[in-house]
Amino acid sequence: MPDTEWELLTVRGLAGTDERASEFVGTFVIHRKGSAEPVESITVRVKRSVLEEVATTLRRLLARSTPFGPR
Repeated sequence: MPDTEWELLTVRGLAGTDERASEFVGTFVIHRKGSAEPVESITVRVKRSVLEEVATTLRRLLARSTPFGPR
């Protein structure tokens, strides 16, 4: 099975049912890298613990990287 690389273009509507939700539902808009195929939207269900882990990782990554700004 060939490795397929996807690009995450955006996350839409990621929300829980209330402020204490343990999981969230939203849509990932993705595109197969290098393909002329159109983007795809997939519904995802994500646990709070996963979002917390991703948030921590992204904070560390962004703190070490060059600030992003308009060109």
